[in-house]
Amino acid sequence: MKNKDKKLELIEIGTELIAVKGYNATGIDVILKQAGVPKGSFYNYFRSKEDFGLAIIDQFASQYDAKLSSFFDDYNVSPLNRMRNYFEHSLAHLTENQFTKGCLIGNLGQELADQNERFRERLEVIFQSWKTRFSACLVEAQEQGELGSDFDPEALADFILAGWEGSILRSKVMKSSESLKNFIDTLYLTVLRTT
Repeated sequence: MKNKDKKLELIEIGTELIAVKGYNATGIDVILKQAGVPKGSFYNYFRSKEDFGLAIIDQFASQYDAKLSSFFDDYNVSPLNRMRNYFEHSLAHLTENQFTKGCLIGNLGQELADQNERFRERLEVIFQSWKTRFSACLVEAQEQGELGSDFDPEALADFILAGWEGSILRSKVMKSSESLKNFIDTLYLTVLRTT
Protein backbone atom coordinates (compact mmCIF):
# COMPACT_ATOMS: atom_id res chain seq x y z
CA MET A 1 0.00 0.00 0.00
CA LYS A 2 2.87 2.38 0.82
CA ASN A 3 4.35 1.91 -2.69
CA LYS A 4 0.96 2.68 -4.23
CA ASP A 5 0.63 5.88 -2.18
CA LYS A 6 4.12 7.05 -3.21
CA LYS A 7 3.36 6.25 -6.86
CA LEU A 8 0.18 8.34 -6.66
CA GLU A 9 2.13 11.15 -5.00
CA LEU A 10 4.66 11.11 -7.85
CA ILE A 11 1.80 11.31 -10.37
CA GLU A 12 0.18 14.22 -8.51
CA ILE A 13 3.44 16.17 -8.25
CA GLY A 14 4.24 15.40 -11.89
CA THR A 15 0.80 16.57 -12.98
CA GLU A 16 1.22 19.92 -11.23
CA LEU A 17 4.71 20.54 -12.61
CA ILE A 18 3.89 19.39 -16.15
CA ALA A 19 0.73 21.50 -16.19
CA VAL A 20 2.89 24.59 -15.69
CA LYS A 21 6.23 23.73 -17.34
CA GLY A 22 5.31 21.11 -19.93
CA TYR A 23 6.36 17.48 -20.25
CA ASN A 24 9.77 17.94 -21.88
CA ALA A 25 10.84 20.74 -19.52
CA THR A 26 9.92 18.81 -16.38
CA GLY A 27 12.78 16.68 -15.13
CA ILE A 28 12.23 13.51 -13.17
CA ASP A 29 14.80 14.63 -10.56
CA VAL A 30 12.66 17.62 -9.55
CA ILE A 31 9.59 15.41 -9.12
CA LEU A 32 11.52 12.83 -7.08
CA LYS A 33 12.99 15.52 -4.86
CA GLN A 34 9.56 17.03 -4.12
CA ALA A 35 8.19 13.56 -3.34
CA GLY A 36 11.18 12.65 -1.16
CA VAL A 37 12.01 9.65 -3.34
CA PRO A 38 15.67 8.70 -3.94
CA LYS A 39 16.86 9.20 -7.52
CA GLY A 40 17.39 5.55 -8.28
CA SER A 41 13.91 4.59 -7.09
CA PHE A 42 11.92 6.07 -9.99
CA TYR A 43 12.05 2.79 -11.90
CA ASN A 44 10.48 0.97 -8.97
CA TYR A 45 7.30 2.87 -9.86
CA PHE A 46 7.51 3.43 -13.65
CA ARG A 47 9.35 1.73 -16.50
CA SER A 48 10.20 5.04 -18.20
CA LYS A 49 9.37 8.74 -18.28
CA GLU A 50 6.95 7.92 -21.11
CA ASP A 51 5.06 5.45 -18.89
CA PHE A 52 5.07 8.09 -16.15
CA GLY A 53 3.60 10.62 -18.60
CA LEU A 54 0.90 8.17 -19.68
CA ALA A 55 0.06 7.49 -16.01
CA ILE A 56 -0.34 11.25 -15.48
CA ILE A 57 -2.63 11.49 -18.51
CA ASP A 58 -4.73 8.56 -17.32
CA GLN A 59 -5.01 9.89 -13.76
CA PHE A 60 -5.93 13.37 -14.98
CA ALA A 61 -8.49 11.99 -17.47
CA SER A 62 -10.14 9.90 -14.75
CA GLN A 63 -10.40 12.85 -12.36
CA TYR A 64 -11.58 15.18 -15.12
CA ASP A 65 -14.23 12.69 -16.21
CA ALA A 66 -15.67 12.83 -12.69
CA LYS A 67 -15.71 16.63 -12.93
CA LEU A 68 -17.51 16.49 -16.29
CA SER A 69 -20.04 14.06 -14.83
CA SER A 70 -20.84 16.50 -12.04
CA PHE A 71 -22.04 18.97 -14.68
CA PHE A 72 -23.27 16.87 -17.59
CA ASP A 73 -25.14 14.34 -15.43
CA ASP A 74 -27.02 16.99 -13.44
CA TYR A 75 -30.49 16.30 -14.83
CA ASN A 76 -32.07 18.99 -12.66
CA VAL A 77 -30.57 21.48 -15.13
CA SER A 78 -31.47 21.78 -18.82
CA PRO A 79 -28.87 20.31 -21.22
CA LEU A 80 -27.57 23.61 -22.62
CA ASN A 81 -27.38 25.11 -19.13
CA ARG A 82 -25.40 22.05 -17.94
CA MET A 83 -22.85 22.79 -20.64
CA ARG A 84 -22.82 26.49 -19.79
CA ASN A 85 -22.35 25.70 -16.08
CA TYR A 86 -19.31 23.61 -17.03
CA PHE A 87 -17.86 26.45 -19.13
CA GLU A 88 -18.49 29.05 -16.42
CA HIS A 89 -16.97 26.84 -13.71
CA SER A 90 -13.90 26.20 -15.87
CA LEU A 91 -13.56 29.92 -16.58
CA ALA A 92 -13.59 30.64 -12.83
CA HIS A 93 -11.02 27.87 -12.20
CA LEU A 94 -8.67 29.09 -14.95
CA THR A 95 -9.02 32.69 -13.71
CA GLU A 96 -8.26 31.59 -10.15
CA ASN A 97 -5.04 29.95 -11.40
CA GLN A 98 -4.18 33.15 -13.32
CA PHE A 99 -4.15 31.19 -16.60
CA THR A 100 -0.83 29.52 -15.73
CA LYS A 101 -1.93 25.95 -16.49
CA GLY A 102 -4.54 25.92 -19.22
CA CYS A 103 -5.87 22.46 -20.11
CA LEU A 104 -3.36 19.70 -19.36
CA ILE A 105 -4.67 17.51 -22.19
CA GLY A 106 -4.63 20.44 -24.64
CA ASN A 107 -1.14 21.48 -23.52
CA LEU A 108 0.23 17.96 -23.91
CA GLY A 109 -1.50 17.60 -27.27
CA GLN A 110 0.29 20.69 -28.57
CA GLU A 111 3.61 19.64 -27.11
CA LEU A 112 3.68 15.91 -27.81
CA ALA A 113 1.29 14.92 -30.63
CA ASP A 114 4.04 15.17 -33.25
CA GLN A 115 6.72 13.65 -31.02
CA ASN A 116 5.16 10.52 -29.56
CA GLU A 117 2.49 8.31 -31.11
CA ARG A 118 1.50 6.68 -27.81
CA PHE A 119 0.81 10.08 -26.28
CA ARG A 120 -1.03 11.28 -29.39
CA GLU A 121 -3.30 8.21 -29.43
CA ARG A 122 -4.12 8.46 -25.72
CA LEU A 123 -4.83 12.19 -25.91
CA GLU A 124 -7.09 11.67 -28.92
CA VAL A 125 -9.10 9.04 -27.00
CA ILE A 126 -9.64 11.59 -24.23
CA PHE A 127 -10.67 14.35 -26.64
CA GLN A 128 -13.08 11.92 -28.31
CA SER A 129 -14.63 11.05 -24.93
CA TRP A 130 -15.18 14.76 -24.25
CA LYS A 131 -16.68 15.23 -27.70
CA THR A 132 -19.02 12.28 -27.07
CA ARG A 133 -20.16 13.82 -23.80
CA PHE A 134 -20.83 17.19 -25.49
CA SER A 135 -22.65 15.46 -28.35
CA ALA A 136 -24.91 13.48 -25.99
CA CYS A 137 -25.82 16.71 -24.19
CA LEU A 138 -26.66 18.36 -27.53
CA VAL A 139 -28.82 15.40 -28.60
CA GLU A 140 -30.71 15.72 -25.33
CA ALA A 141 -31.11 19.47 -25.93
CA GLN A 142 -32.63 18.68 -29.34
CA GLU A 143 -34.97 16.09 -27.85
CA GLN A 144 -36.18 18.65 -25.31
CA GLY A 145 -36.63 21.34 -27.99
CA GLU A 146 -33.87 23.48 -26.53
CA LEU A 147 -31.72 23.22 -29.68
CA GLY A 148 -32.83 23.14 -33.31
CA SER A 149 -32.87 19.81 -35.12
CA ASP A 150 -30.95 21.28 -38.08
CA PHE A 151 -27.66 20.86 -36.18
CA ASP A 152 -25.58 17.68 -36.40
CA PRO A 153 -24.80 17.11 -32.69
CA GLU A 154 -21.51 15.35 -33.36
CA ALA A 155 -20.21 18.06 -35.70
CA LEU A 156 -21.41 20.77 -33.34
CA ALA A 157 -19.75 19.03 -30.38
CA ASP A 158 -16.48 18.92 -32.34
CA PHE A 159 -16.82 22.63 -33.16
CA ILE A 160 -17.53 23.53 -29.52
CA LEU A 161 -14.65 21.44 -28.18
CA ALA A 162 -12.20 22.92 -30.70
CA GLY A 163 -13.38 26.46 -29.93
CA TRP A 164 -13.20 25.90 -26.19
CA GLU A 165 -9.70 24.43 -26.29
CA GLY A 166 -8.56 27.27 -28.58
CA SER A 167 -10.03 29.83 -26.18
CA ILE A 168 -8.19 28.23 -23.28
CA LEU A 169 -4.93 28.49 -25.22
CA ARG A 170 -5.60 32.15 -26.09
CA SER A 171 -6.42 32.96 -22.48
CA LYS A 172 -3.21 31.30 -21.34
CA VAL A 173 -1.18 33.32 -23.84
CA MET A 174 -3.00 36.58 -23.07
CA LYS A 175 -3.17 35.93 -19.28
CA SER A 176 -6.76 37.12 -19.55
CA SER A 177 -10.27 35.71 -19.43
CA GLU A 178 -11.33 37.73 -22.49
CA SER A 179 -11.19 34.91 -25.06
CA LEU A 180 -13.02 32.47 -22.79
CA LYS A 181 -15.76 34.99 -22.02
CA ASN A 182 -16.07 35.85 -25.70
CA PHE A 183 -16.34 32.17 -26.60
CA ILE A 184 -19.07 31.45 -24.03
CA ASP A 185 -21.05 34.61 -24.79
CA THR A 186 -20.84 34.23 -28.57
CA LEU A 187 -21.69 30.53 -28.45
CA TYR A 188 -24.82 31.17 -26.40
CA LEU A 189 -25.87 34.29 -28.33
CA THR A 190 -25.63 32.50 -31.69
CA VAL A 191 -25.38 28.73 -32.05
CA LEU A 192 -26.83 27.66 -28.68
CA ARG A 193 -29.35 30.47 -28.41
CA THR A 194 -32.46 29.02 -26.82
CA THR A 195 -35.83 29.66 -28.41
